[in-house]
Amino acid sequence: MKNVRTCLFYGENSREEEMAMIKAGIIGATGYAGAELVRLLLQREDVEIVWYGSRSYVGEDFASIYRNVSHILKEEPCRDDDMARLADEADVIFTATPQGYCASQVTEEILSKAKIIDLSADFRIQDVEVYQHWYNMKHSAPQFIKEAVYGLPEVNRDRLKGARLIANPGCYPTCSFLTLYPMVKEGIIDVGTIIIDAKSGTSGAGRSAKVPSLYCEVNESMKPYGVASHRHTPEIEEQLSYAAGKPVVISFTPHLVPMNRGILVTAYGTLARSVSAEEVKAIYDKYYEKEYFVRVMEPGMVPQTRWVEGSNFADIAFQIDARTNRLIMMGAIDNMVKGAAGQAIQNMNLMFGLPENTGLKQIAVFP
Repeated sequence: MKNVRTCLFYGENSREEEMAMIKAGIIGATGYAGAELVRLLLQREDVEIVWYGSRSYVGEDFASIYRNVSHILKEEPCRDDDMARLADEADVIFTATPQGYCASQVTEEILSKAKIIDLSADFRIQDVEVYQHWYNMKHSAPQFIKEAVYGLPEVNRDRLKGARLIANPGCYPTCSFLTLYPMVKEGIIDVGTIIIDAKSGTSGAGRSAKVPSLYCEVNESMKPYGVASHRHTPEIEEQLSYAAGKPVVISFTPHLVPMNRGILVTAYGTLARSVSAEEVKAIYDKYYEKEYFVRVMEPGMVPQTRWVEGSNFADIAFQIDARTNRLIMMGAIDNMVKGAAGQAIQNMNLMFGLPENTGLKQIAVFP
């Protein structure tokens, strides 16, 4: 690590021990996901944020933009988006930026100096042509796609531990995949029949001013968007295809709901064979009972976004519909935490050999 600082903590034997201070830089720190990274990392004793990157607020104090951290940060001006310079100062770089930025900046030299966790879609999709089609842009660094590890710890934990470049999953894909994965992996549902109905709070649209995201446009209303064309579709399909061992094509429709945070997924799949509720629950438990952040609910229960808000937890539930021979699978996460910043920090913990839940034990906020 660069100019390693240490902090003191008390070990199991009540003696002072030293641990290395991780130096983190955040490019895009003033967007919602970037600010959530700041909020979570500032609560840790083993991480120092050395770079608050922002194109829109260069020179302005971060705490003047987000007053919730004003008691912690004093005179921390936002800096520009110079990844090359940042790599000389940081051990890990978070890029909470629009699609295209990370790929346009990353180089072998940068990766030799610092690890990168990219919160955009630049390295999530392994097929560069699929990426270019859905995102309507040329990929600037296809040579790093195969190296990038898809940052879903519940599936790729071992690979994430040695990664230099992590593609942090999208919010909808995180919730959709965790909800469906065990059933797809075990062949419980016919993967050719999957329909995903998803709903998200408005923070998922980002902090930039856009007419469709204005208060009067979203309050007291609900709407589908990206119908048959949402960019998270190929990401979900690719990851489910790995689980199924064959190509998976889904119907995915997201909806915007008038709340700040949260994602609720309801997925439908025709049963490939007859199963009982006890069998389905046992399969979910097989995959998730040792996962700190995935909470499998008892049969008959349903997830609610309010029980995960502000936390890194994912709540998963199901219902067998014998009348239609379908399995209804449900999941809820906070799109800003498990769907973005929290999962990125979970990945950072794995990168640096720390317990996966370090700094992420926050209980959901209610009411």
